[in-house]
Amino acid sequence: MGRLLREISMPSNSISIPTTTSMSVTDTINGSHRFIISGYSLSKGIGIGKYMVSDTFTVGGYQWAIYFYPDGKSPEHNASYVSLFIALVSEGTDVRALFELTLLDQSGRERHKVHSHFRRTLDSGPYTLKYRGSMWGYKRFYQRDILETSDYIKDDCLVVYCSVGVVRSCIKSPKIYSIAVPSSNLGQHLGELLKSGMGADVTFEVNGELFSAHKLVLAARSPVFRAQLYGPIKDQNTRHIRVVDIEVPVFKALLHFMYWDALPDMEELMGLESKCAFTLLSQHLLVAADRYGLERLRILCEVNLCQDVAINTVATSLALADMHHCSWLKFVCLRFVAMPENLKAVMQTDGFQHLKESCPSLLTELLEYVAGASEQSVIISSQRSESVHNGNDANGRRVKQRF
Repeated sequence: MGRLLREISMPSNSISIPTTTSMSVTDTINGSHRFIISGYSLSKGIGIGKYMVSDTFTVGGYQWAIYFYPDGKSPEHNASYVSLFIALVSEGTDVRALFELTLLDQSGRERHKVHSHFRRTLDSGPYTLKYRGSMWGYKRFYQRDILETSDYIKDDCLVVYCSVGVVRSCIKSPKIYSIAVPSSNLGQHLGELLKSGMGADVTFEVNGELFSAHKLVLAARSPVFRAQLYGPIKDQNTRHIRVVDIEVPVFKALLHFMYWDALPDMEELMGLESKCAFTLLSQHLLVAADRYGLERLRILCEVNLCQDVAINTVATSLALADMHHCSWLKFVCLRFVAMPENLKAVMQTDGFQHLKESCPSLLTELLEYVAGASEQSVIISSQRSESVHNGNDANGRRVKQRF
């Protein structure tokens, strides 16, 4: 027995004990929302305690909203001020967060009115919202008479920017394994299936050329093909379908994307290295993508067209952007045409003539954009001239004069 006790009481440093590690990490999940209050003057007189509320937005798994009180939140806190708050509008208890409420200076000088928890030390830590409907903000955010003569209001419009940082904690521990996971090759497998034609059960005829495909793949990728092949009003002959109004290279690219989930080599497909040919194919493919409900393909074509805006193609791209709801492409085209060095040349293209005949409303919008760009150019030139005269730079900062 004595020998056994001696073995048990051996010094602990003679035994190898594995040590594990974990770490508690606390950080914030951040998000922002811009709330535009148009027609500010019409909101005056709404009444103390009455508010205008933004749409809800989600940050850190919770929903939030901005509340703006034109006549103040309560009379006891001086009703001559506007009040501004951020509120928790979803269910939650003891939600800890950082906040920032900003009135945006619309003069371009970036002299914003900012109240922020971010980037500073907080004596009591993040603010805690106890329950749904809890608010953080200021009853006396800004004096109303000063606000109404400031650069925070432009064209009777006030812009509020809110940032929320929801505090979250988690436990991190090192992994005891390292396994390399191969990248997905589903697209490659489906692409090889299209290339081989194995199991194909539908044939498309495009300008006399035949393409074999698989109904289930097409139905899974496109709601239009799903209705055409399996819907209640499906085509009578779903084994041989004639496609009209689509050129052969465009249909090839369409099928390639539906199987590979990626664009094909456009130059190889067209047999040309011309950027104009690439743009032309992207334009036609955008139309086809919209026709068959392939949203990702439509956006990829929009990106390609935004990168390749040119004098000879911009009018056609603009018309397509308007017709197929491509807001970014439309903006890029309008801005390109509005440049003084581009406008005259664009107006002499065949695409612009077609634009005038087929999209008169879009032409009006284009002319308004050009007029607005010209007016902005005059304003900027005037500001620069005035800045030099006053000894300030374009941002309103004082600069040293050189003689």
